[in-house]
Amino acid sequence: MPESVYKIIELVGTSTESWEKAAAAAVEKASGSLRDLRIAQVAELDLQIEGGAVKAYRAKVKVSFKYED
Repeated sequence: MPESVYKIIELVGTSTESWEKAAAAAVEKASGSLRDLRIAQVAELDLQIEGGAVKAYRAKVKVSFKYED
């Protein structure tokens, strides 16, 4: 197997419904412009709060893809 190199970027996805949907939104958006996505790691979860209630779920996601010349 030849050696491979992967690049990792961080994205923040948001959802008004859940952290899972926030993470999925980040991956889906990245897949529109990046090829050969390999791994997505949820690095951080947080909430946006407004008026004492949850307004949005946010997921910071590290996404890796194969680096090509």
